[in-house]
Amino acid sequence: MTSYLPLIIAMMIVTYLPRLLPWVVLSERPLHPLLRRFLLYIPYTALGALIVRGVLEAPSEMTLATLAGIAVSAACSWYKGGMVSSVSASIIAVFLILSYQ
Repeated sequence: MTSYLPLIIAMMIVTYLPRLLPWVVLSERPLHPLLRRFLLYIPYTALGALIVRGVLEAPSEMTLATLAGIAVSAACSWYKGGMVSSVSASIIAVFLILSYQ
């Protein structure tokens, strides 16, 4: 029986390094304003990718919940709620609608 621990540790390092290196390298350097503005839009793009996939794969009996989730997520995102709060609020809205249908 071989040990999986070295494999798990190697996978952890390979996964963590691409997240750590840009933070370490760019944390002390000032960013160009255009690059800073581009990086500010990434949460909205990620949120859009999450929502579009969910909308396209939603079953037909969840139409109201899907539309409510999109509306709540768009409203939270519009009012600078951040990605975590937008997704959380959307999940709560969909849960409430599906619970009371």
